[in-house]
Amino acid sequence: MSTEHYFSETPGSEYRLKEITVTISGREVTLTTAGGVFSPDHIDQGTAVLLDHLAEAPAGGDILDLGCGWGPIALALASHSPKSTVWAVDVNQRSLELTTANAKRMGLSNIKCVTPDQVPADLIFSGIWSNPPIRIGKDALHELLLNWLPRLQKDAEAYLVVQKNLGADSLHRWLESELPKEFNTIRVETSKSFRVLRVSHH
Repeated sequence: MSTEHYFSETPGSEYRLKEITVTISGREVTLTTAGGVFSPDHIDQGTAVLLDHLAEAPAGGDILDLGCGWGPIALALASHSPKSTVWAVDVNQRSLELTTANAKRMGLSNIKCVTPDQVPADLIFSGIWSNPPIRIGKDALHELLLNWLPRLQKDAEAYLVVQKNLGADSLHRWLESELPKEFNTIRVETSKSFRVLRVSHH
């Protein structure tokens, strides 16, 4: 699959559904994926490293999964925090359809699958979780993060996973310098060539 497809609104590859068996929040489930979305054959390593921190997710409120793909982060958050509303956000319509189908398959009713402009403008989040789309390019990535991270509630946290060789450390420095002064970013883990960054709103 060409890497540019998964952050396109309408992927050009054939929409051919397939099933994979994965473990979500300790539960083995069979879910549906397709080409034209991020990591359609398995839960990618970065997402798996990020989900090792699922215990840190808030118990309630509105939680954002930024760039949901076929849904592994949103599904894990919704399972872990059943009193929350998880906003699974993606520009890729195929990703939203797959996440919707997978939430239904798992019996999860607390996920909203929406495009970015369908999120209420005044909504703030009790948590933000993301394996962000690094390959959209630095400028677009920076714009994306500056749009969403400041929408953290006070005393809330965002967790991001970024591959070391795709600029995790430079992104860390950039977040520290560009986010408002009441935000701070620390590295909480390095595992399997990935960094997990935690952004806190104080």
